[in-house]
Amino acid sequence: MLPGETIQSLLPQDIPWWRPDYAVFFTVLYIVVLMLASGVGFVLLRSIWQTVVGKWKH
Repeated sequence: MLPGETIQSLLPQDIPWWRPDYAVFFTVLYIVVLMLASGVGFVLLRSIWQTVVGKWKH
């Protein structure tokens, strides 16, 4: 990566991890995205589970 050049993509292999500002920003970004995705996944799986189990209770 040349000085003044911007990153080409958000993929981990394209990020200059040796630069502290990029490393901190993208680490926090990936943690937040992972937490949001896991929360949405949990809610989705729980709603499917409650739909299936609730269907057989009645």
